Amino acid sequence: MKQNEMKAVRLHEFGGPEVLLYENAPVPTLQAGEILVKVHAIGINPPDWYLREGYKMLPPEWRPNIPFPIIPGTDLSGVITAVAPGVTGFAVGDEVFSMVQFPSIGDSAAYAEYVSGPATHFAHKPAGISHIQAAAVPMAGLTAWQFLIELGHDVQNPLQPHKHQPVPLAGKRVLINGAAGGVGHLALQLAKWKGAYVIAVASGRHESFLRELGADEFIDYTKQAPEDVVRDVDLVLDTLGGPTTGRFLKVLKKGGALFPVFLGFSDSEEAEKLGISVSMTQVRSNGPQLEEIGKLLASGIIRVAIDSTFPLSAASKAHERAAHGHIQGKMVLNVL
Repeated sequence: MKQNEMKAVRLHEFGGPEVLLYENAPVPTLQAGEILVKVHAIGINPPDWYLREGYKMLPPEWRPNIPFPIIPGTDLSGVITAVAPGVTGFAVGDEVFSMVQFPSIGDSAAYAEYVSGPATHFAHKPAGISHIQAAAVPMAGLTAWQFLIELGHDVQNPLQPHKHQPVPLAGKRVLINGAAGGVGHLALQLAKWKGAYVIAVASGRHESFLRELGADEFIDYTKQAPEDVVRDVDLVLDTLGGPTTGRFLKVLKKGGALFPVFLGFSDSEEAEKLGISVSMTQVRSNGPQLEEIGKLLASGIIRVAIDSTFPLSAASKAHERAAHGHIQGKMVLNVL
């Protein structure tokens, strides 16, 4: 391998997991305000396979132009090896984690041995957790945080005309659908931290896991539909979203809120008639929020669960595992 080259996973075309190629790529160069990180671990997220597949789940007019070859991924944990002018608060040798440059397309590059990005997208890795654990947190943790705790930016919402507004959680009844997944299991813990009563929905194999995390009630969706047995909920966070998310309107009390994490809700008239607000947002990189999440991880108030790990060279195998679903927590690529 030549100087200024690294190993990375790149796409040269859209397709299945087999298009993820482990190969040589240039080490990124630093721009003003950026840091360069030697990556130890990489978190895997749904946008990774949305990119790999060519964003086929989006309307054609929403699909970005992709500059091949491209390195996928956003979430990472590692050690700073260089700091550009204009950076404060970070130094060479610091352990950091990040969801870097999301939702930008073309600048994300987490599936690699080295990643550069704006220092404002990074946070110091909590000393008490591993790089594997830290890499699993950023996108899932920031999604849960920006939906439930604080949005943290004023960028125009591309998903709806109005700004997303989290709701106070203390003393509220909150139902989380897909509670065992990456966003779900962290959202459950954040809601409990804020004083909510949490009803977790997942398959039965996850019940003990979710009760350990603090779920007050558990519903096995393979045995009963939550919309048939739950009523008078203040907030539903549907981490799966999609066209079936409207079924949760009937579990909410008047004045309640439905937060779908993914596109597909189409029952706006029914929601308005029932007095239910429906809101969503697109997660965005935010180093200061990651610092706050890091404090919760360091103190043990929340923890991240690791479903499985794969070497970076086996990213295609990891995507195959992801396609099977039923993931408990997060999947991670190990670079070292």
